[in-house]
Amino acid sequence: MKNNIQNKEKLVNSVFTKVYKKYDFMNDIMSLGIHRIWKKKFLDWMSPHPDSKLIDVAAGTGDIARLYSKKTKNSNIICVEPNLEMFNEGKKNLKKFKNIKWINSKAEKLPIKDNSFDFYSISFGIRNVSNIDLCLSEAFRVLKPGGRFMCLEFSKIDNEMLNYIYKKYSKSIPYIGKLIVGSEKPYNYLIESIENFYNQETLAEIINKNGFSDVQYRNLSSGISAIHSGWKI
Repeated sequence: MKNNIQNKEKLVNSVFTKVYKKYDFMNDIMSLGIHRIWKKKFLDWMSPHPDSKLIDVAAGTGDIARLYSKKTKNSNIICVEPNLEMFNEGKKNLKKFKNIKWINSKAEKLPIKDNSFDFYSISFGIRNVSNIDLCLSEAFRVLKPGGRFMCLEFSKIDNEMLNYIYKKYSKSIPYIGKLIVGSEKPYNYLIESIENFYNQETLAEIINKNGFSDVQYRNLSSGISAIHSGWKI
């Protein structure tokens, strides 16, 4: 079990080390720009209030933190990113945001005090963690009572025709990755990780099992991605 966790950590780390320079560009190409709409809907459902505190885990290049900061008029935000290259890229992208601090850390062991944040977000990162239960227990720990956990992740499509088209399109993504990034491997991993990840109901059950209440989800683009929400009561 320990070896499997270590192997996944190494694999995921190597994937992001290869793609960090073209990460946002590839996201736009792969999703035809729709990921930006998904992230806006994510923030709309979160509906954060001014002066609320956010911890954004697997923060990548900082998209969610930027949107949150603009929506809440510069609330305090901590971005957590495990991959050092992505961490440096995100920090550079958001250097003008003095209200955003960065921590290079894994989701499974956050160097954060208990009961510290109003919101915990993880966007397209939870399927990459080595231990989802540890990730969620840490999310629960660092949220204040009454705090909200929110996750945006690829999920399972509920439309048969769209699912067929999506699977056909997915097969082209590694070739696009090779043209733009110079390697197919990170995008082979991407497709495999999406296919092997939990469906909406199962993820909701796992979130609930780790202490969260009133766990709900909303599909985006017929389930290509989904938002999950839960509360620390």
